[in-house]
Amino acid sequence: MTTSTTTQAEKRWQVRPDPASTPKGEWPPLVARLLALRGISTTAEAAAYFDLEGAGHGRPQLPDLDAAVARLSQACGGGETVAVYGDFDVDGVTAAALLTEGLTDLGAKPVPYIPHRISEGYGLNKDAIDSLHALGATLLVTADCGTSSIAEIAHARGLGMDVMILDHHTVPPQLPLESIIVNPKRDARIMDEPAACGIAYYVLRALYQSMGRAADERRLLELAALGTVCDMAPLNGENRRLVRDGLVALSNSQRPGVRALLAVAGGDPSRVDAETIAFALGPRLNAAGRMAHARLAFDLLTSREEEQAQDLAAQLDALNRERQEATETAVALAEELAAEDADAPLLMLGHADFPLGIVGLVAARLVEAHRRPAIVYQLGETESRASARSVQGFDVTAALRTCPELFVRFGGHRMAAGFTALSEQLPAIKERLLAEAGERLAGRDMTPSIDIDAELPLSELRGDEIRWLGRMAPHGVGNPEPVLLSRGVR
Repeated sequence: MTTSTTTQAEKRWQVRPDPASTPKGEWPPLVARLLALRGISTTAEAAAYFDLEGAGHGRPQLPDLDAAVARLSQACGGGETVAVYGDFDVDGVTAAALLTEGLTDLGAKPVPYIPHRISEGYGLNKDAIDSLHALGATLLVTADCGTSSIAEIAHARGLGMDVMILDHHTVPPQLPLESIIVNPKRDARIMDEPAACGIAYYVLRALYQSMGRAADERRLLELAALGTVCDMAPLNGENRRLVRDGLVALSNSQRPGVRALLAVAGGDPSRVDAETIAFALGPRLNAAGRMAHARLAFDLLTSREEEQAQDLAAQLDALNRERQEATETAVALAEELAAEDADAPLLMLGHADFPLGIVGLVAARLVEAHRRPAIVYQLGETESRASARSVQGFDVTAALRTCPELFVRFGGHRMAAGFTALSEQLPAIKERLLAEAGERLAGRDMTPSIDIDAELPLSELRGDEIRWLGRMAPHGVGNPEPVLLSRGVR
């Protein structure tokens, strides 16, 4: 393996092979090929992809959905105090905002809570649960966390609180007891896995319907689209329709916070697309949790006051600039440390000077530059916290599961994870993960490739093809932007 930063010339250009079959329909042959390469091989699947039959939004058959709706309906009907416990990334913030707004509208008394990234860390903690219980919360609803919080949820149950988990993180061997758990990963049949904000969206839609009320669909869709794109959920099936319609809602947003954030980011408020979310709105919303407190992002999204929204948007813009500068400094230091493990199948490094809020960003930059999994931690005197980013073919959360005894806590997805560990355990963790990566990635060519969907002379790209290519948006994970190759171009 080489440690040099990847350039365009170092990438392998691969024209994807012809699909076995393509969907027949009114779309051009080029579009039929692109659809087939994205797993859409029948006319019915293609029609659903383009929503030609006006199917609108369906709803994944989420585990425990009916139980969740029944308990929330009871809470709304009785005016209960409901603790909404979110997370500090955009997915967790938008899910918490969705639930807070919806439950307020339907008669409950939600109390939103988002933990501080540095002082509390990811997930539930008993002190926060105690404070929410003291405020009179009889129901605890998590948003983007909770699936692995067995001890914390047992604590809440011991206080007499009911618990509902809305989450999409990997399901551990043992689940919390006596809880309603709406997590799509509990059902292997669910292919288009929603992010936490998508789960909150579907739960709220079902709740409104069960209570005979009409939801403000546009306000729901705005937040669901924001969180779905920022969390890199697969843009297939329902997720793609949700984001597509959410982008329309965002382009006509009545939320002062969205308009103010678009203004400081230099975005066109009438033309919001997935790139606007990924590169303009998302980084600023995430900067709150990375550099200060994610409650700033929550307050911005739920604000009803123009002046307050403008002030919060300016704060987030400043925090994002601070985050950019801190990331560049940390990446330079990380590259120096990475030179010590030039041939290792996995990079694991840390330093006391790494700001905790950006270790995941630094890990992502290392993966991009060195084409191997990377784990970056903030080194503490007794305890350290890390973020991991991975490459295709290496499930980083599964790797952490091979040595659970070495962590205080851990969790995540196939491509991204995090853990807290005693600092004295870091050498043992590194040894185990290096061995795991060496075994799983042995013989694999880690040179990144450009996967080309089709070769096409520019003269053959006409108006009809361009119109249909436009209809394939929004793009993202699971629905990548088409890549076409033209040769002999001057």
